[in-house]
Amino acid sequence: METFRTHLEKFISIDDEGFTSIFSYFQVLEVKKKQDLISEGEICRSMFFVVKGCLRKFFINEKGIEQTTEFAIENWWMTDTFAYERQSETDFGIQSVERSVVLAIDFHDREKLLEKHPVMERYFRMVYQRASAAAERRIRYLYELSKEEAYIKFSTLYPWFIQRIPQYLVASFLGFTPEYLSEIRAKLRP
Repeated sequence: METFRTHLEKFISIDDEGFTSIFSYFQVLEVKKKQDLISEGEICRSMFFVVKGCLRKFFINEKGIEQTTEFAIENWWMTDTFAYERQSETDFGIQSVERSVVLAIDFHDREKLLEKHPVMERYFRMVYQRASAAAERRIRYLYELSKEEAYIKFSTLYPWFIQRIPQYLVASFLGFTPEYLSEIRAKLRP
């Protein structure tokens, strides 16, 4: 609870009563490693805030291979925004990478939360702006950098992911095979 409050207070000011009310709109979920929070084809009813642990968003490509598109660690949000905002079927799966604790808020509860606590509009706007900026940067890297450069950039910007996330998921996120990632890592070793 305090982790979430500290995170919110980076963006908005709230008192104890306000936080208690805000928190009441969320469900606390304890998630096992590799547990699915949502599967492709389901209606995307919730968005998830990571209190502890790590989630990943992925889809299964035409070859039947899982392609990771996003990770979320502590204090990060995850959902299929397009499907969540439309309350439609998702094209993605969301799964825990490790044992995690997440806060879930369904679409209708979020709408009630925003009505009762307008300050949360500002909070979510700021969160979406940061997520959009990160997505823009990632798209540029996909076009601009070689695979080796993409790995170097990723490992420099997010060293904790390299230590924490299984290498096959890092490879999936960067768009190449685990074997190719091993080759890159071997080549970069001093």
